Amino acid sequence: MGASALPIIIFSAIFGVVGIVLPIVAPKGPNRGIVQCVLILTAATCWLFWLCCYMAQMNPLIGPKLHQNTILIMAPMQRASKLFQPALIIPKNATIKSQDITSKSQRLMLEQGLIRQAGNGTFYLLPLLQRSLQKAINLIDRHMEMIGAQRLTLPLLTSAELWKKSGRLASSDGGKPTELLQTTDRHGKVQILGPTHEESITSLVAAIAPVTYRQFPLRLYQISTKFRDEMKPRFGLMRAKEFLMKDLYTFDVDRARCQETYEEVNAAYGKLFAAIGIPFVKVAGDCGTMGGSLSHEYHFPSEVGEDQLIHCTRCGMHSNAELFATLSQRCKNCAGQEEALERQAGIEVAHAFILEDRYTKALGAACLQPNGKPSTLQMGCYGIGVTRLIAASVEVLSSEKEIRWPAALAPYRVCIITPKAGSKEESEASPFVAQLYRDLQKVNHCAGEVIVDDRSQFTIGKRLLDARKMGYPIVVILGSKAVSEQVFELHSLTLGTELNLPYTDTLATIGAILSSAEPPPRIAQEL
Repeated sequence: MGASALPIIIFSAIFGVVGIVLPIVAPKGPNRGIVQCVLILTAATCWLFWLCCYMAQMNPLIGPKLHQNTILIMAPMQRASKLFQPALIIPKNATIKSQDITSKSQRLMLEQGLIRQAGNGTFYLLPLLQRSLQKAINLIDRHMEMIGAQRLTLPLLTSAELWKKSGRLASSDGGKPTELLQTTDRHGKVQILGPTHEESITSLVAAIAPVTYRQFPLRLYQISTKFRDEMKPRFGLMRAKEFLMKDLYTFDVDRARCQETYEEVNAAYGKLFAAIGIPFVKVAGDCGTMGGSLSHEYHFPSEVGEDQLIHCTRCGMHSNAELFATLSQRCKNCAGQEEALERQAGIEVAHAFILEDRYTKALGAACLQPNGKPSTLQMGCYGIGVTRLIAASVEVLSSEKEIRWPAALAPYRVCIITPKAGSKEESEASPFVAQLYRDLQKVNHCAGEVIVDDRSQFTIGKRLLDARKMGYPIVVILGSKAVSEQVFELHSLTLGTELNLPYTDTLATIGAILSSAEPPPRIAQEL
């Protein structure tokens, strides 16, 4: 029953005993019955009250029963002092060669301990960046599920024979693409470390073909490591030898339905990039070695971008410059003059293709039509460079000294800074830190998004500077006013504001900032 019930039991037992014994020992009189009834009713009320309390603990519709030794358990507090975050250490008076760090995002992520160079074009992705990466993956999963795509995992190694069948790898050694990484196993068989997996997924579908048309459309995607033998890796994660990519492969029964799928996936891409919050443009692209008949690219405008994008101010056409013979060519849609064409650099973060039967015909992927006859499937592929997306976001939003994240990808959204060790506020502020951390878990968009910078050996100013460099969207400082007046210092890097607020207003303001919906970036469509 628990120790908390003992006072009620003792109290009601005394009244119960007295109510029974009193009529025996007390002299008779006109008030004896009244006294007896009062005492018995009081004892019964106490017992009923205790019974209600006990049932409330037992009944899940009312409340849980808590054993006297029960401790409410929540996720452990996320502490900056426990992070594995080996930042870039540059010896005094050392010089960094320009070819070693070639972009703002690469330098900032190295300095803040988000990545660490492993080799030429390869990187360790450290825990803070892994959180951002997982958020990007979760967003992608959500938008792929909305269009009925199913996630799977394909082998990283693909037989070179499949690449020969598709025509992307010639029979002779001289036909090897320059950026293709391949290896030979102990049996002398050549395996491709895939930069893409068109051959692999088509081979899988062909192995179960022909299947009925009722099984289509079929939309299969994976998020996996890809490889490219870059001659000159640069820009950190934006052009590396090893990278994470989402590739969706779709199969339809005819060209018309393949076009419908293409439009549906591109609409999902538009929603995905709007949710991330980075301004982007969609441009007509070159099908290149992938083949097919239609292609579009998604770019974040940036001076670091290696692609030149063209926009016709007359008709609104957007295109990669690769589709123009020369940059001075007139717009193909409206025959506008050269002056009507605007140019800007962009970082490609996604690409969509209609491949038609480029791979399905060569590898035998077919379906049974309503008439019972087999027909070659129509195929599309849609890629998103996940690690490139993270780096490009940092590249576009950040200043030269401070990282800025889109709220959807920030490693943590709120950073709490505690008092400095040895200060008079240190011991008194501890309960406020625990309470603030706990209460923030209940605020919209804050659950699991709070980190406490408890490196109290550093001053508050030093840790605020670090938090700004890392780009946490919101920073809350527990200084002297938090203890004496319960006033908290709130910095919003998103809005560029600094406020001093009472406790409840601090929680409400954080929720409002994180819940505020910014207008989606303009999506530029080609005409």
